[in-house]
Amino acid sequence: MPSPLPRIVIVGGGFGGLSAAKALGQAPVSVTLVDRRNHHLFQPLLYQVATAGLGAIDIAEPIRRILRRQANTTVLLAEVTGIDVTARQVVLAGGEHLPYDFLIVAAGAGHAYFGHDEWEAHAPGLKTIDDALEIRRRILRAFERAELAGSDAERRFWLTITIVGGGPTGAELAGAIAELARHTLAREFRRFDPAETRILLVEAGERILPTYPEPLSRKAQVQLERLGVEVRTGAIVTAVDAGGVDLGEEQVPTGTVLWAAGVAASPLGASLGAPLDGQGRVVVEPDLSIPHHPEVTVIGDLASVSGAGGAIPAVAPAAIQMGRHAAAGILRRIDGGEPEAFRYVDRGSMATLGRKAAVAVIGRAHVWGLAAWLSWLFVHIFFLIGFRNRAVVLFEWTRSYLTYSRSARLILEHPAPEEPEPPSPPTP
Repeated sequence: MPSPLPRIVIVGGGFGGLSAAKALGQAPVSVTLVDRRNHHLFQPLLYQVATAGLGAIDIAEPIRRILRRQANTTVLLAEVTGIDVTARQVVLAGGEHLPYDFLIVAAGAGHAYFGHDEWEAHAPGLKTIDDALEIRRRILRAFERAELAGSDAERRFWLTITIVGGGPTGAELAGAIAELARHTLAREFRRFDPAETRILLVEAGERILPTYPEPLSRKAQVQLERLGVEVRTGAIVTAVDAGGVDLGEEQVPTGTVLWAAGVAASPLGASLGAPLDGQGRVVVEPDLSIPHHPEVTVIGDLASVSGAGGAIPAVAPAAIQMGRHAAAGILRRIDGGEPEAFRYVDRGSMATLGRKAAVAVIGRAHVWGLAAWLSWLFVHIFFLIGFRNRAVVLFEWTRSYLTYSRSARLILEHPAPEEPEPPSPPTP
């Protein structure tokens, strides 16, 4: 009787988990990929959905469709609530236990509010399609509320948008909202000019885009300010509520607050019994396995791993490389060998700030402006899952470039009765 195939369970269908599953597609193993959502999301373009530039379907693809040709792979739509590394089982929300011989944990990360989880209701973050649709709803509703405003003070309240966090997500959101207000919505309102919108980008550190070289951070700030974004560095948020944000002793009345200031690793990492770093990420061995359990590999945003150049960034290219490395390491172990240490190949980083405005690090070259924007455009089109996604996104970007139009401007209301009404603006 032939021996059963090695069972590999992958938790998470993001860049890391999906890359691992695809790398195992032709191997003599049994793969089960578990995710609580049925789609793979191209997260770097979420801000485009949040600012009405793209529809949700343009940057997502069903996981089953992506892996449909892999006969050795099963996809389960389920939430993982725990991992028993001693029994080698993954625990699902419904009580089912999935046994494994090898496990790849790619559960990712969520929002971090630095001990103030109550801020989340007033300042949504951007990690999922649901987040993007909620942010889009708040932004577009703010303009509609401004049209209905009964006073100048009330209108200023709704036309103030504060973004907390000057990393790539915050900077990209700020630039996209500025273009939406100053170009897309021009001449569409009668009682006010959308160009009056105050977009405030708040960063606690000394500069925005702190992971980029300092000259590029300065270039990014200049480009954002040209778009009309007000950049505030060295500003620490001390409170967020229905009336806006507090920056130390300064109160900023704000109709819309968006959170891009931090991430927290998935709580699944704590169930592995491995050491965690200060952000809750799992500290892994050089081959990405966890101590005392070489059959368990942690990758992506949940993994704390350092390379020759320091800490490896929590970005999509790193997760993709980790996923492929984890798959190769498992196949080596099955064949009786030992996996190699993970080596991250940094192919650069880039952030777009608006029309023909971007910054990029490509090798040793620092690029900004139109050249960086074109590089960003090519890279993001190239990495999109599926030909349809590439074609649609390219068409939408071309149309937007020529006309400044944005096609995904529907305000989708949430029917949940427990959702509170937006607060009344402050009186003058």
